[in-house]
Amino acid sequence: MKNNDIVTNKTPHALAKSPGLAKADAVEWEVRYSVTKKIIEAVKNKSISVAQLAKDSGILRGRITRILKDDTFGISLDVLFKVLGANSQDVKMSYKKQLEKQC
Repeated sequence: MKNNDIVTNKTPHALAKSPGLAKADAVEWEVRYSVTKKIIEAVKNKSISVAQLAKDSGILRGRITRILKDDTFGISLDVLFKVLGANSQDVKMSYKKQLEKQC
């Protein structure tokens, strides 16, 4: 009989520990999650309309709506950065080397 265990992860850190997931996928998901939350927070604080944000960023209103609903599947990071920039937010990235576990 087939064993179909479903694993649900709610945070980037939990996702990074999922079996069978590449580290690169976890890093991308963590960046995407962080940028999306920052966009949502900035839009709420500025009380800007979807139409105005679309005009300022050059991104379609439908895509802006999807981002604000936290549905960024299929939306590239460069689009997210454009929307964040239209909200007068700068992106600052830092990198750190992950420690390898020794067995």
